[in-house]
Amino acid sequence: MDAKTCIQKLKYIASVSMATVDKNGCPQVRTIGIMHVDVEQDEIYFLTARGKDFYRELVDNKQVQVLGLSKYKEMIRMTGVPERVPSELQKEWLDRLFDENPYMNNVYPDESRNILEVFFIGNGEIEYFNLGVHPIFRESYGFGKGIAKKKGYVISERCIGCGICKKNCPQGAISFKEKYYIREENCLHCGLCNENCPSEAVDRIKQ
Repeated sequence: MDAKTCIQKLKYIASVSMATVDKNGCPQVRTIGIMHVDVEQDEIYFLTARGKDFYRELVDNKQVQVLGLSKYKEMIRMTGVPERVPSELQKEWLDRLFDENPYMNNVYPDESRNILEVFFIGNGEIEYFNLGVHPIFRESYGFGKGIAKKKGYVISERCIGCGICKKNCPQGAISFKEKYYIREENCLHCGLCNENCPSEAVDRIKQ
């Protein structure tokens, strides 16, 4: 798996949840259609109307999170910076998105489409989380200028080798090779190992 594949999967999912923050700092979540994917440039494109609160939140706050779930129980979460397509390219992109997504002609027929503006996300982080396999599989990737951040837990040098963490892990994501360690790609981040360690040797990874 990689960032490009995850971005392509978002196009197949098509309708995703997109979270922004309003002027009062409150989260707002909407269902948004992914209108176009540029796999070569690692960009997704979508649109909204200038009169919507969503438009203002995109312009003012410069942060957004996209969440999609495939029929195979693959969660793809993208965190990034929404950017408005330059004014001189708006019409070209708007026409292109309507050609690629003809159902939009029923929503905004004829010239009413001109109330819409096109945005894209080209920098950020993607987390892939497959709940349809056992053990679960997860990875994070940066795209554009974004950098993937480590999350979850690690077993520190305070470990006394009792193996309680391994017994408690619901995904069997803890292995032993000279010492106990957590396989990041199979970890749920549930914290059972942290809560049950008698020597408090399991640390949450700090951002």
